[in-house]
Parts: sequence; structure tokens; C-alpha cells
Amino acid sequence: MDPATEADERRVPAPGADGDGPVLALRDAAVRVGGRTLWSGVNLRVDAGEFTAVLGPNGVGKSTLVKLVLGTVPAAAGDVRVLGKPPGRANHRIGYMPQRRAFDTSMRLRGTDVVRMGLDGDHWGVPLPFPGPRRRAARARVEEVIELVGASAYAHRPIGQCSGGEQQRLLIAQALVRRPRLLLLDEPLDSLDLSHQGDVAALTGRICHREGVAVVMVAHDVNPILHHLDKVVYLAGGGSATGTPEEVITSATLTRLYGTRVEVLRASDGQLVVVGRPETTGGGHAAG
Repeated sequence: MDPATEADERRVPAPGADGDGPVLALRDAAVRVGGRTLWSGVNLRVDAGEFTAVLGPNGVGKSTLVKLVLGTVPAAAGDVRVLGKPPGRANHRIGYMPQRRAFDTSMRLRGTDVVRMGLDGDHWGVPLPFPGPRRRAARARVEEVIELVGASAYAHRPIGQCSGGEQQRLLIAQALVRRPRLLLLDEPLDSLDLSHQGDVAALTGRICHREGVAVVMVAHDVNPILHHLDKVVYLAGGGSATGTPEEVITSATLTRLYGTRVEVLRASDGQLVVVGRPETTGGGHAAG
């Protein structure tokens, strides 16, 4: 069976919130930071089981869009709903992985401990030492998400001794441990080599489609995740374009956003290359 067909068959058609609405909805949304409008006119709907990437050059406010969804940055215009509520009201149903933080190689905290912190790291004190139903359920859930992300073989190692790709899998498990309806990943592929980028991208796609979790990923390069995506939000020039990758990452759309001629080329290996963006100096860059 074709992998894309298999993924579609396993997609979970779950509702977006407690009803039948979208998991995330932005209508004519705009954000201002320091008196400057970063972007405006963003329209986006993300349903359960959809994988969306937020792309664009550095400094356009990709991470700010994530902060808007979390409610830490207010909308300057438009309407934003997260699981049917204003931003910040449903954060207990959101899994969030911020931009990559480095773990010192001497850190002795185990991978399982890092994942467990996503379950009860916001509570005072430490888990009770004696067994009980809640503790057994917590341990089972931690083991479940570690297996889901394929990290069982190294989850008991100190986190500082895990590779970059292994650490990212454990951090994704941490974000998933509370069974979120929406997973926000801010540059999870940054600083990973190409092999680990592909692994983390494929893992995210599987979680999204098989578990029915809506995923919004901020990314610099679309190529590692291209074949897993349902939608793209491209931010540039203070504006935005939203749609499928085939609709958004085109010469016509990016030319409109940047206000100057941009060419989108497809290399022989299927990689997308954007040529002529204002921040480039005549060379080609991977799309995103």
C-alpha cells in the first residue's frame, strides 16, 4: 500500500474541540510587537489530525504566531479561537515544545524523568514514594508515549547522553504525555542533521494522523516535512498565505508576498528551492 494512502486510512476524524469545531481558527488575525505590525490578515483553520507548518524568513513572527495561540501575545486585530475558546483558556489541552534547549552532557536526569515532568512538573513536591492507582496510571502513560515516539531503547539513559534526535523524541513525548488536542512545535528540527530531521518529521506526521492530534510546527525548511503536511502558513512582507503546500509554495504566491520576483524550483530529488527572496544574495535556499 502507498504510504500516503496508508496514512490517510489511519487518520482519526475526531472533532476539533469538545464539539465539532476546528482545533485552531484564526480570522483576519494580526500581531503588533513594539509598535510594529509583524503580520496581518492571517486566516487559518486547523482540524484534528491535520499537520500545519508555519514558514517564512527569519524575523517575520513565526514563533509569535505560536505565542498568540498560547495567549502570551495578544492579537492586534481579528479573531483567534483555540479549541473553541480565546487563547490561553485551553492551554491544559495544548502540548508545547519551545525552541530547542541544549542539555548539558553532564545532566543525569533520565529521559523518563524529562517525559514525566510534562505530566506533573507543574506540581509542588515530588511524586509519592508508595504505589497507588494514580502513580501506576502516570507511569503507564509515560511508558506509552515513550513507546509512541520510539524512544524506549534509550529513555532510561541520562538525557545529556542522548543524541540531538533522541532528545527531540523525548521532548515530543513530554509534550504529548497529557493527551493534548493541539501540539505546538517551535523549530523542532533546528540544529539536527538531515537524517534526524527526516526521522522527527516522519514521527510527527504519524502522531498527527494516527492519534488525531492537530500539529502546528514552526520550521525553517519545508523539505523534511513536505510530504507529511496538510497545510502551510507562509509569513513574509507583513502578510501571509495559507493553503496546501502546492497552493502556497509557488512562484506566484511568494512573489506576491515578497513584492519582488521569486522563483520556486523543484530539484531532481524533489526538494523545493526558493530563488530571489529579498534576504538572499542571488543564491538558492530551501523553501521555508
